[in-house]
Amino acid sequence: MSWVANVMLSVGLEDRLNAEAFSGWLDKECPRREPGMGPGGCGNLSLITDADNQWGGHKNPECQVYAGALNHADLAAVVDHLGSLAWHDPNAVQLFTMDQEEFFFRVWMIRRGAVRQYAPASPDEEGDEFWHTAGS
Repeated sequence: MSWVANVMLSVGLEDRLNAEAFSGWLDKECPRREPGMGPGGCGNLSLITDADNQWGGHKNPECQVYAGALNHADLAAVVDHLGSLAWHDPNAVQLFTMDQEEFFFRVWMIRRGAVRQYAPASPDEEGDEFWHTAGS
């Protein structure tokens, strides 16, 4: 049985190596969502904005976006790990997560030294809370 989380990461040009390291961590070390599921690793991210990818419109994208479908990923650990990296331009980092059985992406950004959820305003499909920091 699988449990799929859709993940996208947008970073500035100077953070390509950090994004690739983050993807490697996801592939080899990312904790699973439930204890006892075996060794870490739940997938990786691929660059979807390179010259070989076709986007709509008449121009090439002017951003670095990575995407992947992770299996059994502990998304709280993913968000926490994102915040632990030494990004060259942390204000440009955006992480989009949509876990299985969710209906929209959550957008996480690094502000004032912490990873914070910026959109949507509510953390779940029914809630009305907002502005959470990672791990809370």
